[in-house]
Amino acid sequence: MNELLKNKLMLFGVAVVGLLGLAAIFAPFIAPYDPAKIDIPSALLAPSSQHIFGTDYLGRDVFSRMAYGARISLSIGFIAVGIAILIGIIVGSIAGYYGGGIDAAFMRFVDIMLCFPSFFLILAVVAVLEPSIMNIMIIIGITSWMGVARLIRAEVLSLKEREFILAVRALGSSDLRIIIYHLIPNAIAPVLVSAVLGVASAVLVESSLSFLGLGVQPPLPSWGNILMEGKSSLGACWWLTLFPGLAILITVLGYNLLGEGLREYFNPRR
Repeated sequence: MNELLKNKLMLFGVAVVGLLGLAAIFAPFIAPYDPAKIDIPSALLAPSSQHIFGTDYLGRDVFSRMAYGARISLSIGFIAVGIAILIGIIVGSIAGYYGGGIDAAFMRFVDIMLCFPSFFLILAVVAVLEPSIMNIMIIIGITSWMGVARLIRAEVLSLKEREFILAVRALGSSDLRIIIYHLIPNAIAPVLVSAVLGVASAVLVESSLSFLGLGVQPPLPSWGNILMEGKSSLGACWWLTLFPGLAILITVLGYNLLGEGLREYFNPRR
């Protein structure tokens, strides 16, 4: 714990992640205005004491929309990563435990999935399906599990030959019980690091999709579609792109710093 506290960059990441989480949870309390309320006379007002992040072309308060957007963007990130982690753990643990032909088949499928550029694969699927929050969560999750599968497989390959696993097998435990209760809990540390980094990646993908008009659809706010709505006024109304862009930057930076700190802490060479 003392070593974690000495890592200043990681502490910055923890602070950023914590503040963003609180902003998402308490968005109804910190947002001074209804994020969907249209007020045309107040359209495109610069940042002031009344609207600290200004207003957009419909007079909606940008700070309020960003507070609610944090809830949507982070929710998509967490659920998408949860789906990816679940698929990756199942595939990686089965491949690593059984080995042989099962391992070869699973890993070749992982290699095939990795051949496709993830973002373009996501674009292709979103173009076919209706853009919605649920679809985006599922699509990001089912296109980003391959790294987790490889991590789990490598850990299981190492762990399954350890003495405690051999002892549990000798006692007659089933393969399923060995995988769930003994292998996965001991192989989860690198997955936690991957999950933290995955949240940053998922937020970035969601923002990119929303910026292209294929993600969260208005009037629901997300950082990506706030950016999209502000691009037409980029020269005159700088606040419409600056603040959501900074929010995405700081979020990705915070989660990356937290993930790197955890990776250093869990590194067996440390």
